[in-house]
Amino acid sequence: MPDTARSNLRGTILALLAFATFSTHDVVVKSLGGFYSAPQILFFSVLLSFPLATLMLVRDRTAGNLRPVHPWWSALRTAASVATGLSAFYAFSVLPMAQVYAILFAAPLLVTILSIPILGERVGRHRWFAIALGMLGVLVVLRPGVTPIGAGHLAALVAAVGSATASVVVRKIGNDERSVVLMLYPMMASVVLMGLIMPVSYTPMPVTHLGMLAVISALSFVAGLLLIGAYRSGDAAVVAPMQYSQILWAVLYGALFFGESPGIFTLIGAGLVIASGVYIVLRESIRGPSRNQPVQKMRSRQDSWLSMRAVARATRRPVV
Repeated sequence: MPDTARSNLRGTILALLAFATFSTHDVVVKSLGGFYSAPQILFFSVLLSFPLATLMLVRDRTAGNLRPVHPWWSALRTAASVATGLSAFYAFSVLPMAQVYAILFAAPLLVTILSIPILGERVGRHRWFAIALGMLGVLVVLRPGVTPIGAGHLAALVAAVGSATASVVVRKIGNDERSVVLMLYPMMASVVLMGLIMPVSYTPMPVTHLGMLAVISALSFVAGLLLIGAYRSGDAAVVAPMQYSQILWAVLYGALFFGESPGIFTLIGAGLVIASGVYIVLRESIRGPSRNQPVQKMRSRQDSWLSMRAVARATRRPVV
């Protein structure tokens, strides 16, 4: 087997493992969502991530301080990341897993749109067609006017927009900011803000549920490392579409743990969104390097705080 093919195979396997781990992470979030509010789950999961984050921080030998080079862009990314985490956790708590993923998969399409004003990208008619197809897929999932749109659907949409915003900002400032800055500020903001909100709906937690929160942090950490390995091994055009494997895990986990059965419109809509996302990735690989192309190698959302470290490190090297 040629070296390139072997590397891409390794990258594909690592990516599939990473996104399977992320999906397992979401199962735990959904399980706890039946007992606790999203702010409470987010607060403790991020708080319990700090010991693992410390292990990463002590290995960071980059010279500098914790002051952002681009404070306003960093503030925007921090706000977007916190909104993404909170919204995604809530969406998973109240909606079927497959439906949440189908909406979140629109994030790479939104990345392409946001790259125009933020990165100065030019988007051709092929990618606009793919974006329109993907947005049609989201409408098929939501079916406005036919089925009621609840807070969970709106939360999933907010998570998709927030994820795309944070991703594009990382591409804009990632080469200037230290990885520790990119990771630490969203974590601290989440703990502080959720700590202020949480008392309104706080519910005491048994040790077993605190252990499940620790599992959320550990799964994020492992998935982030797997994702680093995937993008170091394989081409972005090969690895990026693997994120859509999460829809398979959503169907499996939803049926196995929550008695969920995705409707035909959810599957059709997800198929349209996935097809458009894959087309954009492949189109970018044909056109050559682009500032917004590597953004699509990020996860569909950024509620996994330790994976931000992985993203920050990965974006410091070209992938094509």
